[in-house]
Amino acid sequence: MYLTKLLKGCALSALAAAMAVTALPAEAEAQSRGFENRGEQFKARQNQRSERRANRGQARGERRSNRQQARGERQEARGERRGNRQEARSERRGERREARREVRTDNREFRQTQRQAREAPARARNERRGERRAERRGERRAERRQDRRVERRTERRADQRADRRADRRADRRGAYRDGRRDGRRAERRDQRREYRDNRRGYRDGRRGYRDGRRDGYRDGRRGYRNERRGYRNGYRAGVRDHRRWNRQWRKHNRYNWYNHRRANRSIFRLGRYYSPYRSYRYSRLSIGFYLDSLFFSSRYYINDPWRYRLPEVYGPYRWVRYYDDAVLVDTYTGEVVDVIYDIFW
Repeated sequence: MYLTKLLKGCALSALAAAMAVTALPAEAEAQSRGFENRGEQFKARQNQRSERRANRGQARGERRSNRQQARGERQEARGERRGNRQEARSERRGERREARREVRTDNREFRQTQRQAREAPARARNERRGERRAERRGERRAERRQDRRVERRTERRADQRADRRADRRADRRGAYRDGRRDGRRAERRDQRREYRDNRRGYRDGRRGYRDGRRDGYRDGRRGYRNERRGYRNGYRAGVRDHRRWNRQWRKHNRYNWYNHRRANRSIFRLGRYYSPYRSYRYSRLSIGFYLDSLFFSSRYYINDPWRYRLPEVYGPYRWVRYYDDAVLVDTYTGEVVDVIYDIFW
């Protein structure tokens, strides 16, 4: 704006100078005209300034209105953006929460599976322990029942024997008394008659009867004694034969259990040994030691000795497992006759 004014002023001054040079005689007219032109120019300038001011005010108002509209649009856009951001945040939060829930559920399931996997061997162990305890209880109950049955049988037999003996004694006493009474009466009668008839003959006959009775009784008693001696000698010889356990079987190659165990290691792996007493611990046994009857009960028998390349047993002897040892026990007395250490795993 100021540049245009300057250009216009310069042009007007140049025109005035040209008119002054060309038209010197009409200076007065020119001056008067110049004053008039200046007044008109001043008015035109004022009018232009007022118009410019009005235009500036309108432009400013339009600019303000445009700025306010732009601000309102920006605010609306900001509100929309904020709403979109809040919605996006809420959606993200919901997605995160769902993801966290899914992760938590997955972690819980994984932990549960891990716990189940960890607890599975413990459960299996507990089940095995329960089965073993049930088996032990069943075996103990069966042993107790057997022992009770044996005790009852022995008591019944003893009672029956005592009753029979008492009945026999009573019958014998009664028969003896009755017969003795009848015999006494008859003898008295006979004695009286015979005494009356022939006292001497009665005495001679009675003497011969006594002598024959004594001789027969003596002979029978001697035979009974001889039979009893033979029975005792045979029983002692049989017991001595049972006690004679030949330990030379180790020299035979057919009983080489060590090489057989190296070739068949799984056969000698019998599992854990359970002692009949809780507080009892392993102690190395030797020949001549006496075991309690529970240590060589039926649950500890080695039913097939040849499977472990052990010799066959006879009579009262029995191979028994004692921890990792194989023990030969006399079941009548509980004496340890032979021992093999560390044969089992």
